[in-house]
Amino acid sequence: MEQTGGDEPFSVLIISSGRDRHLARTVQGIQRSTRLPADIVVCYMNQPDAVPPQGTLPLSVVHVDTPSGAPLPLGAARNAAAAAAQTRTLVFLDVDCIPAPEMFEQLLADLQQAGGLVMATPRYLYPDADLAAWETGGSMDVLMQGSIPHHARAALSPDRGEPAAPSTEYALFWSLGFAVRRSTFDLIGGFDETFAGYGGEDTDFAFTARGMGIPLAFSGATMFHQHHGVHRPPLQHLESIVVNARAFRRKWGTWPMTGWLEAFARAGYVAWDPDGGELRLLATPGPAELAAVRVSAPY
Repeated sequence: MEQTGGDEPFSVLIISSGRDRHLARTVQGIQRSTRLPADIVVCYMNQPDAVPPQGTLPLSVVHVDTPSGAPLPLGAARNAAAAAAQTRTLVFLDVDCIPAPEMFEQLLADLQQAGGLVMATPRYLYPDADLAAWETGGSMDVLMQGSIPHHARAALSPDRGEPAAPSTEYALFWSLGFAVRRSTFDLIGGFDETFAGYGGEDTDFAFTARGMGIPLAFSGATMFHQHHGVHRPPLQHLESIVVNARAFRRKWGTWPMTGWLEAFARAGYVAWDPDGGELRLLATPGPAELAAVRVSAPY
C-alpha cells in the first residue's frame, strides 16, 4: 500500500545533457534542503561519459541516448529517471532549478493535501545574480534578491508557506519542478515519448491527467531557475516545436505554444492556420538570426 504520511521518503529526478555546472549547483541546493530525499536520480541524455557531481546523498545515474542530430529525448529521459527511483513519491526537478531550502518540505505537504500533480513556483535568476556567494555558503536571500517571478504566472501560486492552490489551468503546467506519487505517474502513463525535443510534452502530460480527473495544484514552494541563453522567440527549438505542435494538435484537437507559433509565423518561419490543421516549416534560422533574438533577460 502506498505511503501517505508526511514523512514519507521521496526521490528527486533530474535530466541533463551537457549542463554539468547547473547540475552541480542544483545538487548542492538539494543537499541544503530542510527535508532531504532518499535518493537522487540523474538521467543523462547523449552524455555517456558524464561524471555526476559529488555529494552527501545517494545518487544514481541512468542514460538515454539518441542518434547524432536527433532531438533530445526529454520524455523518455524523465520516464527512465522515474523507473530508477527508489521511492513511491517523485519530485521532478529540471537541471537548472535550485530548490529553496524548504521547497521539498512545502511541496510534499501540498502533495499530501492536494494529491495529483503539484507544481512548484520558479523564480528566474538574473544573468548577474551572485551565485558564487550562494555556492560558498550564502543564504537563500542571495538568490531571492537576484531573481524575479515569471510575470505571466504570478497569479497561479500562493505565497510561500501558504497551502497549494487547486487549479484547472492544465495548459499552464510546466514540468520543470513538480511532485507526483508514482501510482499517479503510472496511471497517466508517464510522458509520451513520441514528443521529441523541446515543446509540448509537459502540456500533453497535464492534459492526460486532466482527462483522467487527476487534480492539479500550484504550490508556493520555491525554486530558482539558473540563467542560460534566452532566445525570444525560441528559434533554437523551431523544428522541434513545429513537429511537437503538430503531434499535439492531432492528439488533442488544439494548438499548444500559440504565442511562439504566432511569433514564428510573423517572422516568416512557418505557415500556420490557428483555426485549422496547417503548420508548415518555411525556413530555418541561421547563426545571425539566432543571435538577433538572443536577449539578456532572466526568461
